[in-house]
Amino acid sequence: MNKYLFLSMLVLVGCQAARALEPKQAENPPAQNQTVKPARVDYSGFVQLSEEAGALRAKRLVDIDTFLKMSKEKGTIILDARSESAYKRKHFQHAVHLSFSDFSFAALERLIPDKNTRILIYCNNNIDGDEQNFARKSTPLALNIPTFINLYGYGYKNVYELSSLLDVSDPKLIFEGTEAD
Repeated sequence: MNKYLFLSMLVLVGCQAARALEPKQAENPPAQNQTVKPARVDYSGFVQLSEEAGALRAKRLVDIDTFLKMSKEKGTIILDARSESAYKRKHFQHAVHLSFSDFSFAALERLIPDKNTRILIYCNNNIDGDEQNFARKSTPLALNIPTFINLYGYGYKNVYELSSLLDVSDPKLIFEGTEAD
């Protein structure tokens, strides 16, 4: 079994297990005169969205050669969703930036107005050998995963994810930024 398909299946199983543990409605409702508005949070919706995105993601993992070839084609962008400071220090050549924590309808619309744009994503966990600029994250929490899910959820369905782990000195990689060689 393809290791990425296997990982996607693990994510789905984990989401289903987490759904079973989701807190139930409070036993003691608020007093009749007290109005409590629920937060704009939908965990079950997130799990469902993650399952949908996971099925697409399994088909959209690309190796470095494909990633680089696609990056040169018209209507394609490389999106770096890491922190602004990490992006400024070192990022893939020609990558555009929007911190994951700043994703919103408005911010994404400004950066990527056409939802059919091909978006290529990568994260710290794709680069080895430069902990300063590409600090490794916990594998199941790698930024690629929530970035893919969020882009999908905001209506961007033409997303591809770099599947390769590359040494920072790989000659195929060209970086920009204050720490780029």
